[in-house]
Amino acid sequence: MSAIFNEYLIFRQDKGPDVELVVNGDEFYARYETVDGYTVVYDMDLGLYCYATLENGAFVSTGTPIAKGPPVGLRRHLKESPEVRNRKFRQRYDTIRPAQPEASAHMVRTFGPQRGLLAGRRVSTGQVRGLTILVEFADLQSSVTAADVDGMLNGASYTANGNFCSVREYYRLISGGKLDYTNAVVGPIRLAREQSFYKNTLFVREVMDIVAAQRNNDFADFDSQSQGIIDAVSFLYAGRTVYEGELWPHNFQIDLRYGAYRTSQYMLTSMGRSRVDLSIGTFCHESGHLLCRFPDMYDYGERDGDFESSHGIGAYCLMGSGNHLDRGRTPSPVCGYLRDLVGWTDNQVTLNSVGEFQAKHGDYRTVLKYETDRPNEYFIVENRSRLGLDGGLPADGLAVYHCDWLGSNEWQGGTADKHYQCGLLQADGHLDLERNVNGGDASDLFGGRTGVVLSHDTTPSSRQWDGAESGLVIGEIGTPGETMRFRIGEQVKGNVARAEITTDLLIPDNQPAGVQSRATIAERGSAKSIKVHVSIIHTYIGDLQVELVAPSGKKALLHDKKGGGQDDLKQTWTSQSLPALAALNGEAIEGQWTLAIRDLARRDTGRLNWWLLEIDYEPSARVVEMQAQPNIAIPDASPTGIESSLAMSQSGALSEIQVGVQIAHTYRGDLVVDVVTPSGRTATLHNRDGGSKHDLRVTYDRSSAPALSGLIGEPMQGDWKLRVRDLAQIDQGTLEGWSLKLSY
Repeated sequence: MSAIFNEYLIFRQDKGPDVELVVNGDEFYARYETVDGYTVVYDMDLGLYCYATLENGAFVSTGTPIAKGPPVGLRRHLKESPEVRNRKFRQRYDTIRPAQPEASAHMVRTFGPQRGLLAGRRVSTGQVRGLTILVEFADLQSSVTAADVDGMLNGASYTANGNFCSVREYYRLISGGKLDYTNAVVGPIRLAREQSFYKNTLFVREVMDIVAAQRNNDFADFDSQSQGIIDAVSFLYAGRTVYEGELWPHNFQIDLRYGAYRTSQYMLTSMGRSRVDLSIGTFCHESGHLLCRFPDMYDYGERDGDFESSHGIGAYCLMGSGNHLDRGRTPSPVCGYLRDLVGWTDNQVTLNSVGEFQAKHGDYRTVLKYETDRPNEYFIVENRSRLGLDGGLPADGLAVYHCDWLGSNEWQGGTADKHYQCGLLQADGHLDLERNVNGGDASDLFGGRTGVVLSHDTTPSSRQWDGAESGLVIGEIGTPGETMRFRIGEQVKGNVARAEITTDLLIPDNQPAGVQSRATIAERGSAKSIKVHVSIIHTYIGDLQVELVAPSGKKALLHDKKGGGQDDLKQTWTSQSLPALAALNGEAIEGQWTLAIRDLARRDTGRLNWWLLEIDYEPSARVVEMQAQPNIAIPDASPTGIESSLAMSQSGALSEIQVGVQIAHTYRGDLVVDVVTPSGRTATLHNRDGGSKHDLRVTYDRSSAPALSGLIGEPMQGDWKLRVRDLAQIDQGTLEGWSLKLSY
């Protein structure tokens, strides 16, 4: 189908001149307003558009034509009640697109039950020849000829009326040559009734009966798989596109049998009044449903229960609103997500390794994909610079899509259970597409940005739909152009300690003791800054207190019964933005950190899904102290002397050292004292200083014994030795003890 948002269109009236109206909706449900905002309906009795009012939540005609002024007191922008809209939507949908017998009620519309694609017969590769039938009404014809339409559908280097290319060229380009879709154009077929009659009566059977009679039921040219099924039937009717009833452009299924052949999927749209009206956008969009079983990538505003539509992927895909770009003459490409689903991307580039990557514009046979731990959920990166088919986009740069073929673009909420099938991570973080603000704006795409641009703690973020970190980090994105370069993975700077805890911890209702989840930090140092990320499922977050407890026992209150009746607490706190967390800066980080969660009111319950602790810290050295008391006599006047050893089991590089010695001696000027590392490197601590003074009881460090500086960086593990030599006669002594204090 083809949705439109706030478009100004011309409509015919049976008993009055053409009028301009503003339209929002699709063939299932639409709302019409005057250009100054008054809601209107078509009054069948008057044959005119009239101002609408509400009765029991539904639109009814006031009987006042819009050529006159609005009735006194009438309000602008009326909407039917959600229940009425829902009922009309379901009635219309069930009439023209009945559910598949094997499909549950939710497995239709924008949900793709076949790994993201719609149910039904697919002919998305090879040579496919469709049948296109031109249709005229008893009261409305067109000067468009079969040759004009043939050019639009099949022409080589087709650029008439400003079109980027023909429909055939579009699909050959976007499929990487895998789909060659041509059409035989027949007609025009003149219908028996006026155009207004067919707003409420589908003309497909009437037209097909005529064409089948002309062809003697021979449709072999249009059965590429020799299954007795006509691959694709398209109907182009005379006049402007009518965004009402059965004439609203659409793709549906109809089972009509003619000899050995039957119909399956068909599409219907207008051909315009003259050849200058011909544009490829809607035909390409509806053919995406017809041939490839692509789902619509926008929200109908019904199934997710909020009754409000959203733009889905917006202008960034043919199957969103991208078919309307450049007034339908340069439709958006099929996004990388759908091209991948249908098998057009032979070149699969995985982004799960750290490094520099590049995205080439228009390389439609390539998909750049970051995979998560769920096969149905992943991210796709694509160059959408304003070139070629992207020339009409509102933004310019690198697109990042969050994909899940179990999702639906009716689900704009972004929850773990209900979320888009393919959503654009809008670079400005405004969620304008989800909020139905627009179909795209200039700040949606990434480009010309240094540092980390997308990660678990940016806005937008690369978290998975359940709030867990996906691991995708994108940065250093180049400027838009034919080739865009970017980096995957963060360039680590500084020292960051990290602990992620995935749990399924139930939070007891109305119990002050609450629950605790613990994370162990092995690194040693003092905190410089702290980030805490949590994902809590709860039906009333105003009941909750969330607290972080450091290994020392010091506490920081993160969330204190705020948010009222909102569902779920998925939040990031930083010591830069939360004073309570900043109070933990300077704390020793090594040890057990605790996340305490308390539900302090009755009724609502929840659970902790996961939490993540990240600490930027100033490292502090680990210290090992050892000592020995050998009480060894020091031989007099001996160049060999004595040695005492201490065995070091810890491994690491030496960062600081202190050596303590306790020597009893009657003339310390006779002594030379060295410390020897496990590698054999020697540093002299005492070299016959002190003359006739008795005893040597000193602790040496790098300031008192500069030679110790030469040992920094030495491997610590192994036997350390203290060597003592008496190099003169007469006086004697004893090595009573010695000690080492090593930092690493």
